[in-house]
Order: sequence, then C-alpha cells, then structure tokens
Amino acid sequence: MAINKKNILWFKQVDHDDIPLVGGKGANLGEMYKIGIPVPNGFIVTTAAYFQFLEQNNLKKEIEKIISTTNIDKSDQLLSASKKIKKLIKEGELDDQLAIDIMKSYKRLSGYFSLKNVPVAVRSSATAEDLPDASFAGQQETFLNVLGEANVIKRVQDCWASLFTPRAIFYRHKKKFDHFKIGVAVPVQKQIQSEISGIMFTVNPVNNDKSQIIVETVWGLGEYVVQGIVSPDQFVVDKNNWKIIHKNIVKQEIQLIKDINETKKVKVPKSKQLKATITDNTAIKIAKVGQKLHNHYATAQDIEFAIEKNHLYIVQTRPITTITSNQKTLDNQKNISQKPDLEGEAASPGTATGVVVIINDAKHINRALKGQILVTQMTSPDFVPAMKKVNGIITDKGGQTSHAAIVSRELGVPCVVGTKTATKTFKEGDIVTLNGTTGQIWKGDLTASASLSTPTIPTQKSNLKTATKIYVNLGEPQLAKDISKTNVDGVGLLRAEFMMANIGIHPKYAIAQGKQKQYINKLTQGLYKFCKNFSPRPVIYRTADFKTNEYRHLKWGKLYEPEEPNPMLGFRGASRYISCPDVFQMEIEAIKQIRNRHRLKNLWVMIPFVRTPRQLQLVKKILNDNGLVRSPSFKLFMMVEIPSNVILLDKFIDIGIDGISIGSNDLTMLTLGLDRDNSEVAPDFNELDPAVLWSLKRAITIASRRGIKSSICGQAPSNHPELVEKLVRWGISSISVSPDVVDYTRNIVAWAEKKLISSKTK
Repeated sequence: MAINKKNILWFKQVDHDDIPLVGGKGANLGEMYKIGIPVPNGFIVTTAAYFQFLEQNNLKKEIEKIISTTNIDKSDQLLSASKKIKKLIKEGELDDQLAIDIMKSYKRLSGYFSLKNVPVAVRSSATAEDLPDASFAGQQETFLNVLGEANVIKRVQDCWASLFTPRAIFYRHKKKFDHFKIGVAVPVQKQIQSEISGIMFTVNPVNNDKSQIIVETVWGLGEYVVQGIVSPDQFVVDKNNWKIIHKNIVKQEIQLIKDINETKKVKVPKSKQLKATITDNTAIKIAKVGQKLHNHYATAQDIEFAIEKNHLYIVQTRPITTITSNQKTLDNQKNISQKPDLEGEAASPGTATGVVVIINDAKHINRALKGQILVTQMTSPDFVPAMKKVNGIITDKGGQTSHAAIVSRELGVPCVVGTKTATKTFKEGDIVTLNGTTGQIWKGDLTASASLSTPTIPTQKSNLKTATKIYVNLGEPQLAKDISKTNVDGVGLLRAEFMMANIGIHPKYAIAQGKQKQYINKLTQGLYKFCKNFSPRPVIYRTADFKTNEYRHLKWGKLYEPEEPNPMLGFRGASRYISCPDVFQMEIEAIKQIRNRHRLKNLWVMIPFVRTPRQLQLVKKILNDNGLVRSPSFKLFMMVEIPSNVILLDKFIDIGIDGISIGSNDLTMLTLGLDRDNSEVAPDFNELDPAVLWSLKRAITIASRRGIKSSICGQAPSNHPELVEKLVRWGISSISVSPDVVDYTRNIVAWAEKKLISSKTK
C-alpha cells in the first residue's frame, strides 16, 4: 500500500515532506524524531483516514450546507454552526478496519507483552497548521493522559471534530482556506508525565531580538501555559554567551496533573509555589536544544517541551509566524515617561488607547466594540472575533507563550499579559493606555503627549503626494485588492516565493510529473490579482529567490535540492535560471500570459542575486529569446545586493537595464561579511555602517547619472527614518516598504523632500 493511502504511520516513517498526510504537527514530530531530538514515540492516524471517514458518513454536503448558511462574523451563529458540525462528526460511524488499526498501534505503543495501557497524548494536526504563512496554533483539540483503546478511538474522533471549532472556522474563512482541502491527522504519542512543562521561542517574539531565546515554564502539564490559566516563570537566554539576562519567577498556586480519568487541577504544594520551576543551567540546556531546531529548520521556532524525572522531552515545534516586520510598530512606539499604574508581561508590540470592556466569558464577546481595550482574566480560541475588533488586550494571567500573546501578535494587536489584577484595577468605561512592548499600562489617554522616536515627522493625510515614489513590498495575492486602494505608487517588490510556496510542490517535481501547465496557471492567477488591482501602476516582479534550504521545505524538495553549508551564499537567483532554465521558463510563461493574454502591461521583471555582468547577460538572453524584450512598456530591473553589483554597477548598466532595486538586508550582510540570523554575529548587523552607506550612495548616484531608476526594498528605510533623508538627497527614485509602513514612510519622505528643497533655496 502506498504511504499516501495508509491510515496509520509511525513517527520514524514521516518527515517535513509529509504535511498533506500527517499535518504540520505530525510532520514536525517525525522530522524531530529522525534528527535525534528527544521526542516521545508515537503513531499518527493520517488525513487519509479522516477524509475516508467524511466520505463514508456523507458528511461533506451537510457541513457545507451549515457553513454556507452561517454569518461567520456573528459569534452566536458561528458557535451554533460549530456545535452542529462537531456533533455530526462525533456521532459518525468509524470504519471497522480503521478502529482495529488504531487499537493494534496503541497496543504496540504500550508494549505487546505489557499488561498495562500506556497513557498517551492524542493531538490534532491540521494540514495547514504550523506553516510559514499561517499559524493554526490552539485551534484544534489536544487530549492528555488518555488510557485504553476505546478512549483513544473516541479521542481521535474528537480531534477530527475539533477541525471545526469556532476559531478554526473563522480563521480559515478569513485566510480563504477551503474547509475541505484542509485535513486533520491525529498523532498519538506516549504521554510524558510532566513534573514541569514549558514553551520557548528561539527569538524574542515581542521585539524580534534574534539574540534571545525565551523559555517559559510551569509546574505540571503544559496546557495551562498555552491557555494562560497560570503565569509562567520566564527565562531570557542570550545566545551570544549562553547566559540568563533576565528571569521572572512567578508564584504558581495551581497545576494540571495526570489522573485516572485523564487530567485534573490540583494545588501546587506550598513549598514549590514560590520556587523556580527550573535552574538557570536547565534553562540554558533547553535553549540550546531550541537553537538546534532553529538551525535545522532555518527559521525561528515555537517549541513545547516537558520534563519528567529530570529528562527533557520536546513534544512539538512549529515556525513562529509572527516574526515579520514589526518595525512600523516599533518605530512608531510611543515613549511615555510617566510611571505606569499597572505592569505585566510585554506580549505584542505597540501602543493603544481605548475604553475598557471587561469580558471573562466567551459567551459575552459580542459586547466588545471596535476601538475598545479588552480586559479579561485570560483568552481562549473563542475570544478571537472580539480580539480582532479591539485596539488592545490586557489579561490577568498568562505569559508570552499564552493564547492571548500568540494570537495578539498574529493579529497585530498590542497586548499586555500576566498583570494579575487588571480586571480589578480597571472598571468598565475607564480609558487606559497600554504599551505592549514594555508591558506598562496607564489610566487615561497618554498617546497625545507621547513622543515619536527622532526625527519627529509631522502626521500627514493618507493622500499625500511625494516626488519620490512610494512602492509596496507584497507576496500574498489575497492582499492585492485591499493594498491597491492605499496611497501607494505601485508594487516595488512582488515576491515570487509566497505564490510558489502556495502552489505547494517543488517546481522540478511539477516538471517531472508533466504538470507544467497547471503550475504556470496557478502562478499566473496570483500575478493577475496583483497586476489587475494595481493597474496602471507598475508591478515589479522579482523572479524566484528561494535558497536551497527553502526549496527543500517544499513538498518533494529534498529530491532536487542539495544540502548547502551556507544557502545564503549558495545556489540562488540568477545562477539558478542559467543552470535550470526549465524552472525559469515556467515563470517566464506566467509573465507572458499576464502581459499578452490578459494585456496587463504594468508587469515588469526584476532579477535577484546577479553575481557578475556575464550572468546578467545570460539571463537577459533567456528573456529576450522568449519575447520579453525591454520596451517603453516592459522594464527590466536588477537587484543590487552583492558588493560586486555596487563596484561594477556601470558594467551591469552597460548590458542594458532600466533600473536597480537595492536589497539592503543582503547588501548589509554581504558588505559586513555576516549573517544576521547567526546570533554570534547578529549584533554587528548595522544598515547605517559607513561601508553600507557608501554602497547605497554610490549605487543611487551612479543610477541617477546613467539615467536609470533606483529603488530600495529592504527594511532599512523603515528601521531608520534618518536614512530616508540621505536617500532622498542622493536622488533615489522610489522606496518600497511593507504595507503597514506606507503612510509613515511617505510622511518621512515628504519631510525629507521639503528639507532638501529648503536647503537648496538658502
């Protein structure tokens, strides 16, 4: 039987490539098991079993009917729909053979010759969860300390039903995920009887500090950390020297422990309530395991762990999807010098002011109105519709890894958790100001008197015009329509990678399967959304710049990609197009369909990571041979992100390009010879280093002298307002930034242009 048809798979049989069959959680468990991370063993009831169950019980049409007649934005209707669907699934008939397979696997896990049933954790693992572009954390159910074959089977069915919790339905609807293209697998894993449990982030999720690992721990099982029922001990570990730079030990009065009937809440012994759950050395040991996972996945991780009899076990890892550019929030952060009225844990960055609404039961979330500050003991998945409305969130309980913190960061809502007394300190109708970056809260509206970081830029209307074009960096087609309505002059960086990741398979696999046409059509559909919505404004499409480690994480990627010691300096950009013209050809065909069949002439092309003029010449020949020739309606740009691009820019321009776009992130790293994701050297990453400024000035002034356009699409302008003044003075044509900082950047540019004009008239 082919692996993709099996109902049961063991951890050792799966890895990251098997997400469609075992979900994000199951794939990560298998991946960790294979690389020697201490993972408790287990098996997975696959998505094949789930889809077979839906088909055998004829549930799809009934579920579709319920959802199609539900107003997802109305919480009462959403709750009602969820209950109906879950009831249908829980009452469905399980196939006899599947039930036997689950019982046999459970017996094998317990030990064929053991007279005792082993306690297990039965967990949900959705196929769209724990992905780089979507976090479904906390939406589906986990059942702990499950004993006996019959109970395991029941809990598997409960996990299937939990794919339709209110939050899961709401989230899929907003993210435009098809409810029936997402399956749910169920990992069944030996239960670690945790004396201590915890969660860690391999970067600081509030301020994006990549040199820090956050470790949070509690007594007992780990559900109380995620749910925010108890506030955890927190250890902040500095990766540069592997030392604890901050810790906060919290009194813990209750814990969740195993019981005969799954789990129960008990009091923490008084002797432990004020005692640190782990030592500093243990926190550092845990952090080092976290960094190993960070390095393996090449991205920041959110990791759950447990300690039993002094042995550490990792029970889950997933990428942190909220470590995106928080820079607008951080740059716009209000500095309030007044002593706070209450303090808690910083959970989601930003400053917010509003009228307090106190809600401690999800049944009452309809009381939350747009612009208010939600104050509650803790949040749960059912709170999400309210969390999306409000200006800010404050909780009595929880830490940086609680539901309230994770979801607030995902939604971009400022949040302070673990205040202990917010629901008592404030009353409904109070006006409060909170700072989610520092964990401070004040009574009253203090934002008016707060100061922005220097230089101070006057606030302007969103229809402000500037001579320097303000472009936007985008990658997600579903954002195109909304962002096109904002005050932007076009798309300065349309990333291919998000669309290719959404297609889901490695492009070479598509070619091997003869599915080039389908691949091209899907890429075309994504490009069309951008070009149609932004027309006639330019859309500058950067052709694929996946690195080998990123390509390997696509399905079937490991079949085609080498393991490189340093992917950043490896097989990427122009080198790939020359070596693998068949893959590049699919991108070219999609571009041609947009320009020729759809007659959208605002789509231009930008080539990344061009090491030599010879490479540019060869790539340009491929484009020309395919009919993509420079013209008044078709512009060709080149990324400037390698020192050779700056040094030999005149030679690159001689070959024939219409513009350059400076990738300040890579250019800074390669100029200074460091990887900003490497904690050992990350502190030296500085976009304002004199060598980097010299390169920026040289590239922009040469482009101006040679009569071609110049742009910048890295994070530097958002990070450093003072740099924008220099860019304008040097003559940059455009600045391309993330959607959240468009108006802010245009205000800075307007200020810089006004200052430049003023200086010239003196």
